[in-house]
Amino acid sequence: MDPYRLPRTVVPGRYDLRLEPDLTTLTFRGEETIGVTIAEPVREIVLNAVELVVDEAVVVDGRGREHRATVTLDEAAERCTLALAEPLAAGAGRVRLAFRGTLNDKLRGFYRSVYKDPSGVSRTMAATQFEATDARRAFPCWDEPAFKAVFGVTLVIDPALTAVSNTRILSETREGARTIVRFADTITMSTYLVAFVVGELEHTEPGRVGDTPVSVWCVPGKRRLAAFGQEIATASLKYFEDYYGLPYPGDKLDLLAIPDFAAGAMENLGAITFRETALLVDERAASHAELQRVADVVAHENAHMWFGDLVTMSWWNGIWLNEAFATFMEMLAVDAWKPEWQRWVAFGVSRAAALTVDGLHSTRPIEFPVRAPREADAMFDVLTYEKGASVLRMLEQYLGPAVFRDGVRDYLRAHRFGNADTGDLWAALGRASGEPIPAVMDGWIFAPGYPLVSVGVERGELVLRQQRFTYLGEPLRWYGAAAAAPPAPARWQVPVQLRVTAGGRDTVERVLLTEPEARRPLPAGFEAAVVNEGGHGFYRVRYDDDLRARLLARLLRLGAIERFNLVNDAWAVTVAGLMALPDYLELTARFHDERDKNVWSALLGSFGALNRLVLPADRPRLEALVRDRAAPAFAALGWTPRDGEDELTRQLRGDLIRALGTLGNDREVQARANDLYARHLRGDAVDPNVLPALIAVLAHAGDHARYEAFLERFRAAATPQEEQRYLYALAGFQQPALVEQTLARTINGEIRTQDAPFVVRTMLMLVHSRERAWAFVKKQWDTMDRLYPKHGLRRMAEGVIGLATPEWEADVHRFFQERTIDFGGKTLEQYLEQLRVAVALRERERGALAGYLARFA
Repeated sequence: MDPYRLPRTVVPGRYDLRLEPDLTTLTFRGEETIGVTIAEPVREIVLNAVELVVDEAVVVDGRGREHRATVTLDEAAERCTLALAEPLAAGAGRVRLAFRGTLNDKLRGFYRSVYKDPSGVSRTMAATQFEATDARRAFPCWDEPAFKAVFGVTLVIDPALTAVSNTRILSETREGARTIVRFADTITMSTYLVAFVVGELEHTEPGRVGDTPVSVWCVPGKRRLAAFGQEIATASLKYFEDYYGLPYPGDKLDLLAIPDFAAGAMENLGAITFRETALLVDERAASHAELQRVADVVAHENAHMWFGDLVTMSWWNGIWLNEAFATFMEMLAVDAWKPEWQRWVAFGVSRAAALTVDGLHSTRPIEFPVRAPREADAMFDVLTYEKGASVLRMLEQYLGPAVFRDGVRDYLRAHRFGNADTGDLWAALGRASGEPIPAVMDGWIFAPGYPLVSVGVERGELVLRQQRFTYLGEPLRWYGAAAAAPPAPARWQVPVQLRVTAGGRDTVERVLLTEPEARRPLPAGFEAAVVNEGGHGFYRVRYDDDLRARLLARLLRLGAIERFNLVNDAWAVTVAGLMALPDYLELTARFHDERDKNVWSALLGSFGALNRLVLPADRPRLEALVRDRAAPAFAALGWTPRDGEDELTRQLRGDLIRALGTLGNDREVQARANDLYARHLRGDAVDPNVLPALIAVLAHAGDHARYEAFLERFRAAATPQEEQRYLYALAGFQQPALVEQTLARTINGEIRTQDAPFVVRTMLMLVHSRERAWAFVKKQWDTMDRLYPKHGLRRMAEGVIGLATPEWEADVHRFFQERTIDFGGKTLEQYLEQLRVAVALRERERGALAGYLARFA
């Protein structure tokens, strides 16, 4: 028997589920009747259950006879076996179970969330998070995506509380001292999409998309923060109905803000659950970045109602079909809703994060075989989301948006209420386009990595060459084992958009680069060439010196995403040792006139990386370089917005203030930030895009008194975004005693366990706190492992990338080797390889960096 996949001899078709949570004792009881189909005579039924006690199990056969079953629970395998005294005949049957469990504090399964109401009184609610494999912690079930069924849910609750589930309420009746809430049947769907939330809740007046009511739910006192989330919810739902050509599959859409939530959000059909920062926001007081996050997450989850809920991957190896498509679709929807936000340009930053991980030897394909649930957990990463979405965008641009959409509609119609695999999507897109989609796309989905396209001019021809991009020449030696052999040379079918300028005219050509090299004759009057025109390709470009110089001389004629890629790719090839660091730093000097926030994110990101590598004696000179690069742009923008200024420019102002006041350690900026913040406290208006930067700068330069003031602001925050600003500001204080205070708060309950791992990750990456944070992590690992959600612990460990010295690197390896820690998949290997990349860059370029910075002495 497969230890991870359930047998298909007995298959569920319907669950009638009754649950009774007790928020006082933090327990729940449940009863369920599962309608099943028995494919062949069996003497046992195997399903999933963990952290449950099954008190009774009865199986009813097709003739109505009851068979009492002996229950065996295997906690390690997360399975429940029902053994029968005599075989069950093939045909229909029913499984009746009575069970009980605990409302845990691990933010998975059926769990409890504790928060303070507006008067400061502690309250408890119960919520669910079942993806990937945690429905089995709430009720025994066939907890695999292919075992789709209909769910009829009944919740038995305290009359003072409210219950929400996937569908509308059919009836509410009293039964003694309890209220019985019965919900309509769901569509046929997977167990990981079932949801129930019980607590003191309030909701907005429903908006409507056709016949579908759309409401935002939250704990009392926060409904004033729900309007923006509801607006993008209704706008994106309408957009998706039009795009997919299919009506929304549920009977209502509720979006619920949960005070404690491990991920950003969860696409439960009709009852989407969110971390509060991803749904609730004061539109007047929020920065552009904070509003964009809410819009992105809400649109992403709504996109799942079709891609993921209506049509579901057959097994977890296909999770990219859910998440990559929802990421791609969120961009389409938000871009249509707010075109002035230029979401596809900003998506370049997300694509860059995926390119970073996919440039490692320890990367993985977007889709690869998955056996154990832990491997599925590790797939919720930038390769699934951002690389997957980038590859889909590249394919959409190659085929054309209308053809691509037609293929998506065909795919959804063919597989609705069922399961599908990557091959099914390729087939639908192939029918719509007439193109051999697997030939073009399989290398991007089923193979790791991506190409570096090198571009040069030889003998009157433009030459494009492809090779796999990696940061390191050889794979990292893992835990001292012998290094694996370098991978064989890879080749992709690269859809290259090429723009050639000659004689003052631009010509755009689409080239499918299938071989290691392609050549194009140069036209008369050749001026410049842009490879990856429009910036949608998932590959890096390395220009020769002459072509790069031509582009730098005409920067303002390039699109913002093309300028972003020019910087980001140049930094990547520098880190890989293919470009000299002084040459890259000279390139950054050409962007004094840059006014795009995304291009500046690439520039400032590289300076931040160098700040973690530079020797302490050279850091003041690096600060001077940052001031030299960023100050002219900031001087042009000024401290306050101008009439008619767009939101992206306002966000750039905040980004530059933060960079100058922290990375640049600019005393004048710090002093002015102090004055502006004091005016804010007196009630003067400060642009919401500037205020978070002021807080970060003042923390960087702050003392004990400032720390105490910010701590109180964190505790009394009026919005989730304000709470986050002050929480992460606490990590920015430099004094050792304040660093220790913040670290202690990550395990003493003052910082929520949904947030604490991310605060620690930040502190591991900051120069002033990383040494103490690493010592703290080593000492408190067992405590963190017990307290933090597994997802959070995995993300916290990413912070070791900031420990970029050979001595720390060796210590990190020793720690993880002694602990034999496994985050699933290749997660830890990727963190350690990124650390090796940083240390290798430091050792290789230390002298060159010091020499270049000497001019800023």
